[in-house]
Amino acid sequence: MNTGSATESAPAGTVTWTSLAKGTVGLVKDLPLIARQRPSLLHLNPQRRWSIGKAFADAAAKHPDSPFLRVRERVITYDECNRRANRWAAVLAERGVRRGDVVAVVAHNSPECVIAMLAIVKLGAITGMINYNQTGDALNHSFGVLTAALRDDTALVVVHDDESAALLDGVDETIATLPLRFADLDDTGVALAAQDPGVDENPAATAQIRADDPAYYIFTSGTTGWPKASIMSHGRWQVAMNGFGLGLRLRPDDVLFVTLPFYHNNALTISVATAIGAGACLAVSPKFSASRFWDEAIANDATAFCYIGELCRYLLAQLRKLVDRAHRIRMAAGNGLRPEIWDEFVDRFGIDRVVEFYAASESNIGFVNILDQPKTVGFCPLPFLVVEADQDTGLPRRDAEGRVIRVPKGRPGLLLGKISMLARIDGYTDPAATEKKIVRDAVRKGDQYFNSGDLVVDRGFRHIAFVDRLGDTFRWKGENVATTEVEAALNAVAGISESVVYGVQIPDSDGRAGMAAVVVDDAFDPAALAAALRARLPHYAVPLYLRVVPELTQTSTFKNQRVALREQGYSDTNGDPVYALESDGYAEMS
Repeated sequence: MNTGSATESAPAGTVTWTSLAKGTVGLVKDLPLIARQRPSLLHLNPQRRWSIGKAFADAAAKHPDSPFLRVRERVITYDECNRRANRWAAVLAERGVRRGDVVAVVAHNSPECVIAMLAIVKLGAITGMINYNQTGDALNHSFGVLTAALRDDTALVVVHDDESAALLDGVDETIATLPLRFADLDDTGVALAAQDPGVDENPAATAQIRADDPAYYIFTSGTTGWPKASIMSHGRWQVAMNGFGLGLRLRPDDVLFVTLPFYHNNALTISVATAIGAGACLAVSPKFSASRFWDEAIANDATAFCYIGELCRYLLAQLRKLVDRAHRIRMAAGNGLRPEIWDEFVDRFGIDRVVEFYAASESNIGFVNILDQPKTVGFCPLPFLVVEADQDTGLPRRDAEGRVIRVPKGRPGLLLGKISMLARIDGYTDPAATEKKIVRDAVRKGDQYFNSGDLVVDRGFRHIAFVDRLGDTFRWKGENVATTEVEAALNAVAGISESVVYGVQIPDSDGRAGMAAVVVDDAFDPAALAAALRARLPHYAVPLYLRVVPELTQTSTFKNQRVALREQGYSDTNGDPVYALESDGYAEMS
């Protein structure tokens, strides 16, 4: 298998009996805590009654006066959050929202964003998380996906903060929306509760929700095309709550600091779920700031935080300060902490435990570093394969008998998760998109596996390490970027005749930066192009580099050419002019 530079970045070393024994000691020490929380990792009966809203109500009954949400000195208890979520649910019900409906949430990080999500799922409705960085066609596409899931002749209820109100002005007028500000929900909720104190209790629908009912639509690029809405059911959210809870092992007096946006599953599921499962507190930062991170962590009295790999690298890039170790944080949990900075990160900031994990919004399996194995994403008890992959298609390679080809331990390969009663896939709202992710007859006739689209390395003892992405997606700034989406934006701008987009590695950065090979005409204006792309794309999807080429080979998909261009990067360009993105536009590199 040709993995290109991914082979070079594959982590060295393996999990050993010695390292496992050491990690098991830590797990055994936490067994009393685990026993008290009684986690259930099985999701055998999808028809059973279980819901996120009921789980939170139960936590509020158990810890009514404990803090659940805080922003610095502002603290909101479990009981207050539960009562407020119930009132907001009553307001939404009055607006016609009922079980199975979709409600969009467009909001920056705040306690109210979490309360809104709880209110929606308590009704058995589905929370559609909109990325507030989206603009133009991408934003309208996301709203269109949510609208397509509505009942006929129903407007899409959009819950939003004041900061996102202007963003809604960019939604196509053909998409009917019913905007509700957080303040509207509060004011109307208080009025309803004054008329009927029963409004403070759970909606009747909360007790009727089943484990396989959808709870959230999380937009993800997947591996191709426009953002797709992956489905997170209540049951799978419960499995995540308990599985990741085993890794984090939060205590009721812990404060988990969240700086990631709530449209990101690391915040929406991992952070919110594990805090609820432990009866712990969630400290919410409006926005990540590398320069203010440790000051905010101290102000929130945080004991743990959730990360993506880029966040850790940004923190390391800051000048050393006294606050680097003046905090109470003992644990960091997330994904993407690269092996080459792992030790430096832990040593500099005094982190006792790193709970690295691997999961995807649409995937059916996850890995959690329960046994504290350095530089791995952890362990998964469910069946999976690491196989050879075709770099052009992102699909597994097959042998002469039509079966997938496993790679030896220590070599990068494509991760496949076996689909079973224990590892269902919720998939996407688009059944055709879900079908494309299923690999059939992989090992034997009739079996089914989920194609993660990710290259990983088997580290031994059912542990893996993440290496890279495959297919038409690359990851940058903690976000998946679909090449086809960026190409559509480029090709719509005057001066660009054709384009191929791909991700390239740059020194001291996680993920891959966006680069485009473009054929231009006389209307090519680097400054105007940058402005147009910034208006059409999220900031993280705007290519950092442009390579102006005389022509692009006409193939059906450009994929063969994409692989070659990606391997050449931005330095080996055969004399083609290369432009770099700057504040005032693209400037040619010398």
